[in-house]
Formats: sequence, structure tokens, C-alpha cells
Amino acid sequence: MKKVGIVICNYNKEDAVLDCIQSILESEFTDFDLYVVDNGSTDNSVQKIKEKYGKELVLLENQENLGGSGGFNTGLRVVYEKGYPYVMCVDNDALLDEKAVGNLYEFLESHPEAGMAGAKVYHLEMPDYVQQFGQKIDFEHFCTEVHYYNEPEDGSMPEYLYVDAVAACSLMVKRLVIDKIGFMPEENFLYWDDTEWCYRCNLAGYKVASVGSAKALHAMGAKKEIVNTFPTYYAWRNWIVFFAKYAPEADLEHMAEIFLESIFQNVYEGLHSGSKNRTKTVMLAFDDAIHGVMGKAGENRIFEIDFNEEPYRHLLEGKESVYLEANDYTATAEHFKALAESMGYHINWLSEEREGVPVFSFCESIFAIEDLSRKKVYIDINDCIFETEEDALSIINYNYSRRSFVFAQKPVFLECIRKLREAWNVTEKGRQGE
Repeated sequence: MKKVGIVICNYNKEDAVLDCIQSILESEFTDFDLYVVDNGSTDNSVQKIKEKYGKELVLLENQENLGGSGGFNTGLRVVYEKGYPYVMCVDNDALLDEKAVGNLYEFLESHPEAGMAGAKVYHLEMPDYVQQFGQKIDFEHFCTEVHYYNEPEDGSMPEYLYVDAVAACSLMVKRLVIDKIGFMPEENFLYWDDTEWCYRCNLAGYKVASVGSAKALHAMGAKKEIVNTFPTYYAWRNWIVFFAKYAPEADLEHMAEIFLESIFQNVYEGLHSGSKNRTKTVMLAFDDAIHGVMGKAGENRIFEIDFNEEPYRHLLEGKESVYLEANDYTATAEHFKALAESMGYHINWLSEEREGVPVFSFCESIFAIEDLSRKKVYIDINDCIFETEEDALSIINYNYSRRSFVFAQKPVFLECIRKLREAWNVTEKGRQGE
């Protein structure tokens, strides 16, 4: 029996998964067996894996997409039943350093207090910059914070960190931990499943480590909306459910306010920009979350991206020269320039302010702008524009509208969440893992 059973979960990434497999097979540590779960792919993944690596791994084929957690669990159950003392999850778009598997194994072998260990993850597109060195779960602001995010690798970071969670893109787990906490929370389908699994590990009394000597490259942008609101639904629903389940009872009212303010911001921005499908998905994800509807998204939850060009056309029409005041939002300014060009506008972008030339100023949110003089046009990172008097009225009314929304929704939110916590049997003792 080998020491480690490694599971790759693949869905429709026929080229990336081959690179991932090759990186694992090139590991210096060889005391492992490799399993690939194909999660109902509709591309040529299965055929390519069989042709190139059929004799070097075990291929498990799901007939449908069971989500990230369901896909991983298909393989994890197999390796668990076979008795491997360690199991490992690897995303199909991750590339592991040749020492990664061995260093994770050695770390867990030499640290009995640790139950899970994840690689230090770097951006595939910028391999000298850290994507994740573990996560902190913030129960004050009800979010997660990634350690050393986007910081350059300069050799000064710790050898390892004990953290609240690590990404499942390269995560090794002791078998005895699964004995206590089970497999990944399959009801999530996608997102927050690895965070919750790690959190359960900590609650069970085992630490979770991010190990600097185990390195992985990982593609960024998995949660980005490209075609539809698929990632938005799962990210919002599972985010709400996680904190509804694990937040202390005394913090539920504050948690409700945080979530409802975030939801209101999404609604208000959607109405202002005219891109409403994301708002619809967020509201439906919220409704499913507070009513305990989990698993794969039901019907009428996922919608096409409906980017509204009209406000931008109104803004750009007739402009010959414009000064872009990027502030700290250079990427947003560059995106705006590319958008203008794609819509057929050929504008002279000035590098400094000039009298008589319109100024477009970029910001985090137009609804936090105090300058209502309309001497500048403000554009924020969520495609909201402040140009007209009507826009100014929307900004003026923002805070009162937000208070009204939170006031109206908070009792419903809390009642539903408390009923769910009773159903989940959430207690102070249980939450603390005692």
C-alpha cells in the first residue's frame, strides 16, 4: 500500500488536466497512487487522459457534474476505502512543484498536531507572486482574508503558517481526520467546501497548515463571471450559509446587517448600471441560503451576463479627447479604454488634465463620492457611472435606501437563520468543537 492517494477533480479542462497530471507524475516523492475523477466532462478530457496516461493512473468517470465537492468526494471515498493513510486533493488547473507532494507528506508526518496541509500557492500567470498562503476566517467582518495575497516572493515569509483554511487545489489530509469529520461538504456543490472542511478540521482539534516548501501554481479567476452568473450563485449562497452555521449566536444581528448591506449594494448597483441579471442571481442565492436550499442550483438561478452598454455610449458619444484620472484604479481605467475601443470610439486619451477637456475619474464606488458638483464624471469598479443630475439623486438617496432595506429584511433573515441553526443543531458547545 502506498502512503498517499492523490485525487484530481476534472471538468472540461482537457489540456490543463494533462499538464496537472504530468506535474504530479514528475514528483520526487513517488510513494503515491494517482486517481483522476472526471466530473461528467463534455469535452475530450476522458479520451485524452486515457490515451496519454491510461496506465499511470486510475480514471473514475462521473456521469454528471457533481460539483467540486462531489467530484472530489467520488475519488476520496475510493482512496479512503483502499486504506491510504493520507489523501490529497489537486485542482485540474494546478501545477505542483516536484517537491510539493513529498514536503506536504513530511510535514504531516513530523507534526502530529496538524491534520491538513496545503501548498503555498502562486499565480500561474505571475509565478513570483503569492496567490494564497492560507486563509483567515474573519468572524468580525464575515469574510475570509488571504495571507500574503499578491505579495512578491522575497524569501522573508515564514516556513509555514497554521491557518483557518487552505485551498483544495493542493491539499493533503490525514486519514484519521476524515474518520472524525467526514469528507468534503458535498451540499455546497462548489465554493466554500474546502473552507468549511478545513474549519471542521480545526474544530476537531487538528491544525491546518500552509507549507512554504510545498509550492503550486494555480490559475486565477475561477469565480469570475464570463458567460453567466453560475459562479455568483454558489459564491453568495455558500458564503451566507457558512457564517449562518458557524457564527456565534451573539453575533447574528451584526452578521445579518453585514450580509444585507452587501446584498443591497449589489441590488442598487444593478439598478443603476442596468445590468440586472447578477442582481437576480444574488437575490435568489440569498433566498436559497436562508431557506437551507443547497446542492446544485435549481432552475431559474443562473442567467446570461447582461452588460449594459448604453450608459457608456451616452458617456462617450461626441467625445474627441478625455483625461482619465485613474487614481489607484489603473486596471479599471485600462478596461474602460479597451471597452470604448471595442464599441467603436476612437478617443484621444490625455495623460494630464487640460482646460475644456472632460475628466473621467475612477473610484471604488460612486455611492461613496462626496463631490456632487458634476465637474468630473465618476466611474467605479462595478460599472456604475455618475454623470447626470439623476445619478446625483441616486447617490444622495443611497444611505437612506440602504437603511430601509436592512431594516425591512433583517427580521426575516434572522428568523430563517435561527430556524436553520436549530435544524443544524448548532450549539455553542458544538460550534467550538468541544
